[in-house]
Amino acid sequence: MSFDVKIEQQLRICLRIRHARLSTMTWRKYHESTQHSVESLRQAPHVLDWANMPDPFRHYEGVPVLDLPADPPIPETPALEVLHGVAGSAPPGDGPTFLSQLLFYSAAISASKRVPSTGYRYALRVNPSSGNLHPTEFHFLTRDLTEWPDGLYHYLPSAHMAEQRAKGGLEMKLADSPAPIVFVLTSIAWREAWKYRDRAYRYCLHDIGHAWQALALAARAIGCDSFAVGHFPDDEVAQFCRLHEDEWPMLIVELRGRSIPVREPDACETVWYGGHANQLSKERIPYTRIDGIHDAAKLSARACRGISPAEPAPTSSGEIKLPPPASSKRAFGEVARMRRSALDFLGGRQLMSLTQLSAILAAATRPFLADFAGAHFIQLYLYAHRVEGLEPGVYRLWHERAELEQIKSGDQRVAAAGLSLGQELAGNACVALSMIGDLARAVRAHGDRGYRYVHFEAGAIGHRLYLAAEALGLGATGIGAFYDEEVHRYLNLAPEQGQVVYHFAIGYPVSDPRLEA
Repeated sequence: MSFDVKIEQQLRICLRIRHARLSTMTWRKYHESTQHSVESLRQAPHVLDWANMPDPFRHYEGVPVLDLPADPPIPETPALEVLHGVAGSAPPGDGPTFLSQLLFYSAAISASKRVPSTGYRYALRVNPSSGNLHPTEFHFLTRDLTEWPDGLYHYLPSAHMAEQRAKGGLEMKLADSPAPIVFVLTSIAWREAWKYRDRAYRYCLHDIGHAWQALALAARAIGCDSFAVGHFPDDEVAQFCRLHEDEWPMLIVELRGRSIPVREPDACETVWYGGHANQLSKERIPYTRIDGIHDAAKLSARACRGISPAEPAPTSSGEIKLPPPASSKRAFGEVARMRRSALDFLGGRQLMSLTQLSAILAAATRPFLADFAGAHFIQLYLYAHRVEGLEPGVYRLWHERAELEQIKSGDQRVAAAGLSLGQELAGNACVALSMIGDLARAVRAHGDRGYRYVHFEAGAIGHRLYLAAEALGLGATGIGAFYDEEVHRYLNLAPEQGQVVYHFAIGYPVSDPRLEA
């Protein structure tokens, strides 16, 4: 037997072993194997390889690049009204201006930070990201927009431009009638895994939820409707968009509405430019758990013939009725562009009001428009530290009745910080939150695909918390790191009652000296 034949046989054996490992991965195995504990963090120290840090910007070499007009009109509808379902309006315009406005207020660079010790600058975006690593990419398909060629595009936030990957009458058949604009939100897991390793897939899913709501709310603020599709054949969509192997389609968002400037259809030959995706770092480290859970959650074309309805979420009531929510007239455009992840919060005696909390919770728990969103999978638990009119303690929110049920009484600042891996901001905030996901119920309805949907919902709630807090003069930050089982024990949750999937903190933010407009 030749040396080459031996090598080929060994490669085949390795591939079979890898496939077997991936095929046995389930949501439960992945979730439990990526839980944080004192022991797991002590046993697996991680040093960041800064020389191999992935590029936060994907671009395609060899494709036409189309300008998006600078300084698009600001959406003036108050942010809280948009969060509560009120549609804004857009001034009459053309396709390029509409796309510019939509992306400027959902996915563009919003500010930068400078590291004083090194002078290094890095960009912040309208849509937040775990560790500011931004695994999410925005691809979009346009059809019959005025003064804009039909085709498939990739948004380049570093330049606020659109890379034209194909021109002509492409169509992604998801509904009876094609939408004039269809976004495909993708994820590059390596960007997060570089820092967070196997747990990174959770953060990628959170970030898709944030990006989804950033896009959907910006669309509503300029007067159009959106609908998210999570139930699609992964490989077919990836092939349609000709994605690089390191990039995975996660969510499709269709946009419709009278505010979208459209023209009469015209026949145009399809031309593929494709382009060459840039290499994000010199080496990409494989993480078999991430590959495994992603493969387990994928759907084939046959599995996409229908989506099963989920069982309704359990309902109950609490003894504390939330008051009518506070109001704010701050424009959506201003709020979306000014939103930041707080570095920390001012402690002391500064309180937020119960009406502010009521407004934030009401905005965060409104229904979502998606094929998987017929039932809520997330239950909110609050660690109230400094809320005027609310005794310090732990509360469960029953959002259908806008009521709080007290679970624990007393000062929760040390507990909230300790559960969030000792991060003091969870104790310095006015209120911290645990999002408990009913993963088992989601998986009963949607198979392992349901694992994605629970985290999408958590990220979507997080984005609404961000915007509502900003509109009311507060700050917020998402916290993806926590001691999973310790949270369950502290909240007295049995396994069938759900697992913690996201933490959040809201309060008065400290100023960040690194921030630049």
